[in-house]
Amino acid sequence: MALTRSFEDTIKARAERDPAFRDALLTEAVDQLLAGDLDTGKAVLRCTINATIGFERLAEETGTSSKSLMRMLSPAGNPTASNLFGVLHAVQKTTGGHLVASASASG
Repeated sequence: MALTRSFEDTIKARAERDPAFRDALLTEAVDQLLAGDLDTGKAVLRCTINATIGFERLAEETGTSSKSLMRMLSPAGNPTASNLFGVLHAVQKTTGGHLVASASASG
């Protein structure tokens, strides 16, 4: 029987060994949120959290219960800006990542 890894385990293993990959996950989540694709943005953010900080530690860092965090980032969730930015701050702080905003002209 062949050994297989779950998608989440594969992402977590890569994120643990590759800081650029962690940064790319977080950047993609924010890019999708800013582009208006909230469902994809929340899904990638959940994936990023699971692969890095985990919801229990995120709860400690933000002062919000892990169940509330999971609910707000679920497909039906609707996080407030304050909660969303708190999550992004905690993930950056824990992973050592740093998001930089820039404007680009669209044509």
